[in-house]
Amino acid sequence: MSDLLIRIKENVSKVIIGKEDVIELLLAALAAGGHVLLEDVPGTGKTVLAKSLAKSMAFSFGRIQFTPDLLPSDVTGLSYYNQEKGTFVFKEGPVFTNLLLADEINRATPRTQSSLLECMGEGQVTVDGVTRTLAVPFFVMATQNPVETLGCYPLPEAQMDRFMMQIRMGSLTKEQERQMVDRFIADEPLNAVTPVCSAEEIIALQRDCRNIYVHSDLRDYIVALVQGTRKYGAVSAGTDRRISEGVSPRGTLALLRASQGYAMVQGRDYVVPEDIKAVAVSVLAHRMISETVQSAEKETFIQGLLGSVALPTEDWAKP
Repeated sequence: MSDLLIRIKENVSKVIIGKEDVIELLLAALAAGGHVLLEDVPGTGKTVLAKSLAKSMAFSFGRIQFTPDLLPSDVTGLSYYNQEKGTFVFKEGPVFTNLLLADEINRATPRTQSSLLECMGEGQVTVDGVTRTLAVPFFVMATQNPVETLGCYPLPEAQMDRFMMQIRMGSLTKEQERQMVDRFIADEPLNAVTPVCSAEEIIALQRDCRNIYVHSDLRDYIVALVQGTRKYGAVSAGTDRRISEGVSPRGTLALLRASQGYAMVQGRDYVVPEDIKAVAVSVLAHRMISETVQSAEKETFIQGLLGSVALPTEDWAKP
């Protein structure tokens, strides 16, 4: 792991306990230039993790609390008439930032959710026919509660496909939960977090990530995994629950980039099969479209693919 990623990870770990795998996936997505959807039940630390990462970097930070009455203009900004100047002036929305926390994104209407599509996919915003470029780097961390449905709007497939990874926080062990109690009993660790890197350093990190070497056989392996999601077979034997659409070509590139990012997190300048396997579920499962297959079954399906797709033995280092 680079010194930069080590500093960020250690800083976040001052607040977040027992989530080393989650933090590494998050840093892999950041290095790869992707966006992340944190999904889990309330109280598992999704928002705290996002805020800890934001405070660890000298980024401009924006937060949107998504609600049913939120409008697209509340996200992107709007043009208003300035009487003193006698002309229309554009007021930037919170999306004009380096790191955007989209909290409880599934509480907003589909119309408002879709206002992030252009931002996340192209790094720009078009309002009233004028296209404005967003800050670089631009990193979206969204949170959602998967079990609550009242007043919520499931993210459409196009929106889900914009997230490089969907990550679950998971629960703490007994020992980790006790450690959390001891750490938070008298202090609020989040208040003590200070930046350990600049935006320019992250830009350089993302540029270096593109140069992480991926062996030709591993490129074939990535393509084979994605092709495997497009087989319209039953996910659960003996049932009629099927995947209607597999992973898109954008997902293929996301798996490639995420593997490069994870290799960088592990301190290597080349990808090994374990990197691909480490990110595959988070990158691929949420991109599979089905009205009947649940998320857990999709994840099991991807795990099965990882075990069934042949992988030749090779020296993966750059020649």
